[in-house]
Amino acid sequence: MFSKTSSFFVFEHTDTLQQYVFLQKKVMFDALRPQVSSIIDSNKTPDAKMQDICELLKASVPHYDWVGFYFKNGDKRELKLGSYAGAPTDHTIIPFGKGICGQVAESNENFVVPDVQAQDNYIACSITVKAEIVVPLFVNGENIGQIDIDSNTPDPFTKADETFLEFINFEVAKIL
Repeated sequence: MFSKTSSFFVFEHTDTLQQYVFLQKKVMFDALRPQVSSIIDSNKTPDAKMQDICELLKASVPHYDWVGFYFKNGDKRELKLGSYAGAPTDHTIIPFGKGICGQVAESNENFVVPDVQAQDNYIACSITVKAEIVVPLFVNGENIGQIDIDSNTPDPFTKADETFLEFINFEVAKIL
């Protein structure tokens, strides 16, 4: 798996390093799951619960620099910003098809962007953002919104992030 050279561990294979990172994240996300469920089960309003989740994720996951929920805005083909934690954004309304969030509103699929500079249809929220992940939120089979994570770290998202954010949305769907 790894060999010890002087006082440093040297990983012999990239796959091994990726497995290590995946396992580290899995441990972190597994520790956060009961906290998320506790927030969902609290007596707070749905908006307060989502705000608490945003703040928990931003504070607990080092590569989550902005965490927010966008929701379908009534019958309009646009998303409206809901609860979030991080720097304020001018992007409070996003048309379907525009940017990563708008594309997810149409595709109904997770969208992981390891390098936002390489993405043609990207809405820049901050010059510090390097990567983004957006996971749709379904209620009764309908895509009603999404969780959006911006990271100032290049290419930080793995399958562990996707699986965890799907869990978040599954829990949030219970209160909507």
